[in-house]
Amino acid sequence: MLLDAHAFLWSADRVELLPAPIYELISDARTRLVLSVATTWELTIKALAGKLSLPKPPDEHFAEHVERFGCELLPVHQRHVAALQELPAIHMDPFDRMLVAQALVEDLDLVTGDEVLRSYPIRTIW
Repeated sequence: MLLDAHAFLWSADRVELLPAPIYELISDARTRLVLSVATTWELTIKALAGKLSLPKPPDEHFAEHVERFGCELLPVHQRHVAALQELPAIHMDPFDRMLVAQALVEDLDLVTGDEVLRSYPIRTIW
């Protein structure tokens, strides 16, 4: 499962915002969790711009929760960038589009509450 930014953040700090079945999946040690470097990049930009409040510096906060949940970090590869040109122009946020491309290329389910992202031809969980 590839975690969208809000799924990752809420599972770390705001569990009450997640549907219980989603938190159970994320918390289950048997679930393969993947976190895109694009997500940590996006959240770091937001934190540094003052749009996201974190209890620690972004790199420390994210590393702690990546370890806690046993997430695999997924780098952005050229194959992901190449897949962007095949995506319909449903969502123009570059980070969200990258997650969709990565979900397609890597054959991952995207964990997201974003209804716009569910419009793409990918498997989503929420």
